[in-house]
Amino acid sequence: MTSDTGAAGASARREYERRRAQDEQRIRGQWGRLGGLAVALTPERQGTRAWSVGAVGEQRVGAALDAIASDSIRVLHDRRIPRSRANIDHIVITPGAVWVIDAKRYSGRPELRVDGGLIRPRTESLIVGGRDKSALVESVLGQAARICDAVPGNPIRTALCFVDADWPLFGGSFVVRTVEVTWPKRLAERILSTATGAVDVDAVAAAAEARFRPSA
Repeated sequence: MTSDTGAAGASARREYERRRAQDEQRIRGQWGRLGGLAVALTPERQGTRAWSVGAVGEQRVGAALDAIASDSIRVLHDRRIPRSRANIDHIVITPGAVWVIDAKRYSGRPELRVDGGLIRPRTESLIVGGRDKSALVESVLGQAARICDAVPGNPIRTALCFVDADWPLFGGSFVVRTVEVTWPKRLAERILSTATGAVDVDAVAAAAEARFRPSA
């Protein structure tokens, strides 16, 4: 096993705590002796709360991945991207593929929008709750490119895993620009479907852990 699998959601939780402390300091500075009361009565800023929401999403996806971890399925959480402030939420190495997973805790229904295809070029967009969230696809594909550089020659799979989304009772998961869009239970099933193959799990896990250190 690798020595440090990392803690799911750790960097998002730290950023939430940092922002919350800054918000509290600002409010106390504005209100002086009434600062404690003002802090208690002031709603948390949406931009601050978003980090806490994101951390919970990563933790829930991480728990689903840890449940299927074994000697042949290695799971790494919350890994720093070198020379970047960004991180990779989850990396899973199986005998059949190296998975790069971005966890999101969004409300609304994820949907695939396809435009063109006959006269105009085909384009695929990720829509969540009626809003274009295709930037999430770009982000996870960029993360996958970093993984590919670190462990060349291995099949790379990508996924956006949504927690608390409005999934339909039947179906629901889909693929947009090679990125699987799904929920934790379905993601675990998809990962288990790649449990056979020629990937050297030990070697790839060691290389990934060395290149992408834990954020915590």
